[in-house]
Amino acid sequence: MKMRVGLSGRQAWRVVEAASRVSRLRRSRVRVGVRTDSGMASAEYAMGTLAACGFAAVLYKVVTSGPVAGALESVIGNALDAKF
Repeated sequence: MKMRVGLSGRQAWRVVEAASRVSRLRRSRVRVGVRTDSGMASAEYAMGTLAACGFAAVLYKVVTSGPVAGALESVIGNALDAKF
């Protein structure tokens, strides 16, 4: 009994044709000017910066409020007064 290993000539040729077709499609998209989004545009940077500033302002207000500030001071004080 003869065992067959690998692809036949026709199957191998189909694989090569498919790879060639994919490669041609990728090259044609580059030539036509179709491109993928690889980063943020200026408007997206502006919106991201505004969102980060807003989050920082809310976080600052929360951390500097009375109960949270007291809790942070007690945690830091307990850590500094720990006996080794």
